[in-house]
Amino acid sequence: MSVLDSIIEGVREDLATRRLPLSQIHEAMENAAKPLDAYAFLSQSEMNVIAEVKRSSPSKGALAPITDPAALAEQYQEAGASAVSVLTERRRFAGSLEDLDAVRARVTIPVLRKDFMVDEYQFLEARAHAADIVLLIVAALSRSQLKDFYDLSCELGMASLIEVHTAQELESAMEISPRMIGINSRNLKTLDVDTRAFADLIPQIPDEIIRVAESGISSRSDVQGAQNCGASVILVGEALVKSGDPISAMQELLGRR
Repeated sequence: MSVLDSIIEGVREDLATRRLPLSQIHEAMENAAKPLDAYAFLSQSEMNVIAEVKRSSPSKGALAPITDPAALAEQYQEAGASAVSVLTERRRFAGSLEDLDAVRARVTIPVLRKDFMVDEYQFLEARAHAADIVLLIVAALSRSQLKDFYDLSCELGMASLIEVHTAQELESAMEISPRMIGINSRNLKTLDVDTRAFADLIPQIPDEIIRVAESGISSRSDVQGAQNCGASVILVGEALVKSGDPISAMQELLGRR
């Protein structure tokens, strides 16, 4: 079993323990804040940041305690982030839907629910918790699931970050006519990082699609490298939460200090 398979197995087990009746989740969706236009927020400048609230990861273990995710998200917004990513997977990333609620209540920029989305219910759940963006990992989904989940996200008013790692996954992603694609330099099946994925794959994505560079970004030169490949958005978590000063760390990544 790959790392990705193991994570998904845990996600399904946890989902089974918290699944609500559909009538209840639909009521929560109706009461949730309307989704923001994440695509517009992530197209504001030459380089935009999705800053991540991330306590832990399968590859690095514990990163930072983050006792107040909403306060951290506020710092991200102050530093110029265009969106905030909130991990909601519990076992490997120590995240929760409560973190998502706290962040959404505190910031005015879009919020990405960062999780392994493998069940239709999770998309209803994401909207019920006022997420503006969801993550669709091509390696975790069949072609039909990818299309169905993308269509569902659109129907619910949420943007989708379609994540790929290989040329074959990119080909699958392009079949659904996405508006935003993320190139993850980390192989989720082995957890190895190879930032050459940015140079290999980002130039293959049409200019009209928002191109996001994910993982392996910890310095100003990393950001410049991703931007030179054609990325206009970076998704960064570890470098920010471990810095001790996320505002200065983000400004440094963007070359503003």
